[in-house]
Amino acid sequence: MSATADAPTGNPTEELRRSWKQMVAPYQQPELRASLWQLANSVVPYVALWTASYHLLAVSYWLTLVTSVLAAGFLVRIFIIFHDCGHGSFFASRRANDAVGFITGVLTFTPYFDWRREHALHHATAGDLDRRGLGDVETMTVEEYRQATPWRRLTYRLYRNPVLLLAVGPLWVFLVKQRIPRAGSGPRERLSVHLTNLALVAAGAALTLTIGFKAMLLVQLPILAIGGAAGIWLFYVQHQFERVYWARGGQRDFLAAALRGSSLYQLPRVLQWFTGNIGFHHIHHLSPRIPNYKLERCHRGEPQLQQVNRLTLLSSLQCLRLRLYDEEAGRMVSFRDALASRS
Repeated sequence: MSATADAPTGNPTEELRRSWKQMVAPYQQPELRASLWQLANSVVPYVALWTASYHLLAVSYWLTLVTSVLAAGFLVRIFIIFHDCGHGSFFASRRANDAVGFITGVLTFTPYFDWRREHALHHATAGDLDRRGLGDVETMTVEEYRQATPWRRLTYRLYRNPVLLLAVGPLWVFLVKQRIPRAGSGPRERLSVHLTNLALVAAGAALTLTIGFKAMLLVQLPILAIGGAAGIWLFYVQHQFERVYWARGGQRDFLAAALRGSSLYQLPRVLQWFTGNIGFHHIHHLSPRIPNYKLERCHRGEPQLQQVNRLTLLSSLQCLRLRLYDEEAGRMVSFRDALASRS
């Protein structure tokens, strides 16, 4: 059974190539009231739920964990705001984007300028087989896997294992990896890592002095693990589905990479709200300047942008079995399918 529905097979039409910039232009201007309201209805509930989780420690840790799930949902929503600031789409002011981006970066354990640089590379290289590994989920082709050493195959299998990806991965990324400047980072990016680390140490010290180190960990770690797993899953499923677009560098088509290389993740309304409409990922890759609260509006208002790969919550689970890209077939396949096609 395919993990996609209504998946497009051809490249964008010439009409779309001529008109897509005019289509997205009306949606690119952020609205100050909408941005401030989203900031308030994301950060305030998160802080309130974090506080409630702490007070529930005295009653039952199970109740703390239940509250942590809700808090993790708001943490994801805060990350979407952070993400929009990185694209300069949340506020019209660059200074406002950078200031809110840094603050929400501390809340999400992510250095703003360092992450912004890597994420810009992701947008510039998405769908390019010759420029993989820049802010994306590592993906090998079938032929590369066949020619890899046993050790390389093992490490790749471990990396793509759902349990490690979603259980270990979030804490590794948000607690360890993002505490270290990325290779090739400039002075501003390295400084953002150090300032974020300093802010986290200061916040941790303040919480330790007020509620204790153990209580802080019992509250923060589940929220970070659950929210981080949700974030990694969203990023994974948006570019790791069966008919995803990949092409070699010289043949990469920007429109095809945006509209065929990103999924439309049709989530239930409540999950769409918590994830800041990022399921309309094809619109986001087409125009990162569109704030998250206008992505659905753009999708529904422009019929030519609706012929994209669609995933539901149920069908998206099938994407977990897709681990390799088959260049000849132009689709993602499982390890089993790759080995079967060799025989």
